[in-house]
Amino acid sequence: MSAVADTVDEPMLLRHDVAGVATLTLNRPGQFNALSTSMLEALTTAIDQIAADTSVRVVVLAGAGKAFCAGHDLKEMRGNEARQFQQAMFNQCSRFMVRLTEMPQPVIARVHGIATAAGCQLVSTCDLAVAADVARFAVSGINVGLFCATPGVALSRNVGRKAAFEMLVTGDFINATEAQRRGLINRVVSLDQLDEEVGRLAASICAKSPLAVRTGKQMFYRQLEMGLEAAYQLASETMVCNMMADDAKEGIDAFVAKKPQPLWKGR
Repeated sequence: MSAVADTVDEPMLLRHDVAGVATLTLNRPGQFNALSTSMLEALTTAIDQIAADTSVRVVVLAGAGKAFCAGHDLKEMRGNEARQFQQAMFNQCSRFMVRLTEMPQPVIARVHGIATAAGCQLVSTCDLAVAADVARFAVSGINVGLFCATPGVALSRNVGRKAAFEMLVTGDFINATEAQRRGLINRVVSLDQLDEEVGRLAASICAKSPLAVRTGKQMFYRQLEMGLEAAYQLASETMVCNMMADDAKEGIDAFVAKKPQPLWKGR
């Protein structure tokens, strides 16, 4: 277990690694795990370290206390009204969100409570999300006169346009079942089964070829921004490179020979 300090007595970010899974826990429960500039800096540092660590196969993002994440730290925002600070903060957050999609390991959001505004953006940005049935989601900035523009980027890439816009202009909460129906999250379980379900999903990914997962994630996000023809060209190139790799040869040979588990080399 490692930690990044918020105060002397209370670390703001915890990291715990087990069996190839690195869990990062937002640890500002008294502030509902708000994304202060210090928290964003700590998260960015942590994921950059993890991205370079080939022993980590999956990342889990979790929150301490009652909330998963309630978005940006509004007190910090109101206490620093200079345009330069505001611009730097939102740029910092945007870079972090992009970095989540760029890192080679799949990232799973473990959502046990509310995820609002930039917290909902964080769920949207993670590659996968598992939520407890008591979790709720909203992009609620509109309720305080602030349209959630940056959360809207991630949200609109996960749910349909009309559903995303309705959430953005009403600020209304949706429950976990509705969030799953709209495509915001993958799975819904009871709170007492949340860790087990997250672990099951992470273990399934860890059992796969690290090379295939790494190259597949990179290709997946690149092709989303392309036209159809360019996307297929990229996908074909990725398939060819993957097919030439040792892991694909091992996997196919193991399948043909009916071996229970291929011996991945990661290259």
